[in-house]
Amino acid sequence: MKMQHDASGFTHQSVLLDETLELINASGGGDFIDATLGLGGHTEAILLANDANTVLGIDQDREALKSAGERLARFGERFAAVHANFSEIAAAADGREFDGIIADLGVSSMQLDDETRGFSFREDAPLDMRMDVSTGRTAAELLDEESEETIANIIYKYGEERNSRRIAKWIVEKQGTADAITTTRQLADLVERASRGGKKEKIHPATRTFQALRIAVNNEIDIIEPFLRDSIKTLKTDGVLAVITFHSLEDRIVKQAFRRFSGRCECPPRQPVCTCGAEKLVEILTRKPIVPNEAELAANQRSRSAKLRACRKLAY
Repeated sequence: MKMQHDASGFTHQSVLLDETLELINASGGGDFIDATLGLGGHTEAILLANDANTVLGIDQDREALKSAGERLARFGERFAAVHANFSEIAAAADGREFDGIIADLGVSSMQLDDETRGFSFREDAPLDMRMDVSTGRTAAELLDEESEETIANIIYKYGEERNSRRIAKWIVEKQGTADAITTTRQLADLVERASRGGKKEKIHPATRTFQALRIAVNNEIDIIEPFLRDSIKTLKTDGVLAVITFHSLEDRIVKQAFRRFSGRCECPPRQPVCTCGAEKLVEILTRKPIVPNEAELAANQRSRSAKLRACRKLAY
């Protein structure tokens, strides 16, 4: 694991770094894609692993692209970057095939620690949560435009928050008034009040609601499987796709998609015709997900929910 710093002083620790490099065989030399470039920690390690390596970095956050570009400039033409969402990997690859693709689906520390972005409630800030601030709805706009039922479903599905309906009801009651929810502190305080009387937990009561809204604002769940399928198409034969997730729903999608791409049918046992799309395209390299060891957990608490899965593309 390596600590990364950008010019603004943000820090980020690359999660499961050594394990990822081993799975994609970075020391063997090749062309790679870092589909979620962030501050460039994984990319930097790939470029250092072999002088012949090249990396195409993709990120939808222009600030991240700028910071990573400045730090990785010393690698010259071995590194290139594209402003895009990771789901646009096929267009970013532009017909090229690669030896390995990595994706870290977590929010970067730079985004979490930037109080102006609205991902965290440690400081009061506009309720934005967009990873690409040049497009899409903010979290505040989502709360203002969606129905109580839709908001409750988002908070329950993506945050697994049992108080979702109560929280949504309180939010909608505020909208259209002088007390409409527009900042992180307003939302965090409302969720905390709505959750009073419930089971005491180690995390702040608003944590799951903030996670759910971030996922919804950035459409993080629906784009995962198309990204995985396009990534496999973008790999060379024997190329490796390695994906790090931080949410149980994300990990479940990756796990099930890898199973289908390995030819394992997910249809009910007695169904006469397969409709799940199972097709033998890859070999799964991680029977169980790889998780951080004790040393990494001690050094970086944010790694505690990380899971790494990988597959190798077969000839077809």
